[in-house]
This record gives sequence, structure tokens and C-alpha cells, in this order.
Amino acid sequence: MLQIVHFSKSYEGKKAVDNLSLEVKSGDIYGFIGHNGAGKTTTLKAISGILDFEEGDIIIDGISIKKDALTCKKKMAYIPDNPDIYEHLTGMEFLRFIGDIYEVPKEERAIRIEKYADDFEIRAALMDSIGSYSHGMKQKLVLISAFLHKPKLLLLDEPFVGLDPQASHTLKTLMKEMCSEGSAIFFSTHVLEVAEKLCNKIAVIKGGKLIESGETDEVRGNQSLEDVFLELVKE
Repeated sequence: MLQIVHFSKSYEGKKAVDNLSLEVKSGDIYGFIGHNGAGKTTTLKAISGILDFEEGDIIIDGISIKKDALTCKKKMAYIPDNPDIYEHLTGMEFLRFIGDIYEVPKEERAIRIEKYADDFEIRAALMDSIGSYSHGMKQKLVLISAFLHKPKLLLLDEPFVGLDPQASHTLKTLMKEMCSEGSAIFFSTHVLEVAEKLCNKIAVIKGGKLIESGETDEVRGNQSLEDVFLELVKE
């Protein structure tokens, strides 16, 4: 579903990501971990088509993001670490707007909005202005917008930050459901306990370079993921 092939990205002559290659298959919940500034967000933005890059390629479901970005973007959804959404709209107006962009039929859209709004317990607030929402409510709204068109690839940057325990549990459940239906998820997180329990695969990035990747059990061995991560980044 996602192939990153010798991808590099530089800022002012310094490589933020250096020769990264990775493959995410249908059904994978793939965790992407590393310190702040390691290159996680740069990679996610390049995959989503927000950032241009010169070296390597990124292929979504067999299509290069360089050659056909629009088709690639239709197949995926991306949620940044800080949701910046239109605060003058109501929650429902925003979801309808996203539904229009991804050409989700109105009947299906209504059913999905109802389901996900109930799952995240914000249905009663959908007619309120987004400007009145807390950070957690905005996070729930953008998560609903991401699930709305049933993307084949879901990209998330620190998705659990700002969510209460119930919403975190709901998100994990929906992620598992999505991947059981053949989609794939690639997400960054600092919450290693979540990555350890939720992800079937893990990649560790340090200073822009991939230093470990593979099945979670293989990466972890007989230790906790936290111990392995601390050892890897120390080395």
C-alpha cells in the first residue's frame, strides 16, 4: 500500500531524512517512532504530498506521488499533529466539506458521520462552531473526517495527543477495524506502550536515518519496546 524508496529530504543543505526505504502492506498498523526532530513529520508530509522532494520516490498503492499526486491523495487521509481547521464552520459543515472533496455519496456520508460522531461522542456538538471546540474535540472531528472516505492509507502524526482515554480506545478500535478491511495505517507516536500493543510493525528513525524496522515482536525481542528504543537511540 505504501512504498518509500530511498527517500531523502534536505533543508538548507542538511538532510532531515536520509535514504529512507520502508514498505507498509495492506492490513498493517505500522508505528513510526523517534525523538523530536528525527524526521517523522517530514516523512509523513512527503508521503501525503504536502512536501516536495528530489531524492527517491514514494508510491501509494502502486502509483508514484511524484507522477500522479491527485490520484494518490484520493486514496489516503493525513492528520497532522496539530489540527488546523476552519473555525468559522460548524463541525457538520466541515465534515460535509470533506465529504464533497472526496466525493463521498451523500447517503453514505450521512451514515458514516452518524456512526463516527457517536463513536467519538461528539454528535451533539456537530452543529456548534468549531471555534468553540476544545483541542480534544477538534482532534475527534479531524479523525472523523479522515475515516469518512474510507481511505486505503491513513497517515497520522501523534494521533493520541489530546485525546481522553475513551477517545483513545475508540481510535484504536477503529484503526483495527480499518486494517481488517484491507487498509493500512502508518503513524508516528511518542507513546511507546500504545505502539507496542497496537502495531504489528515498528520502524525507528534517528537523525533522519532508519535504524530498525520489522515485525513488532522481532524488533522488541524479549524486552519492552521502550527499552529497545532507548538502546537503539543511545547507540
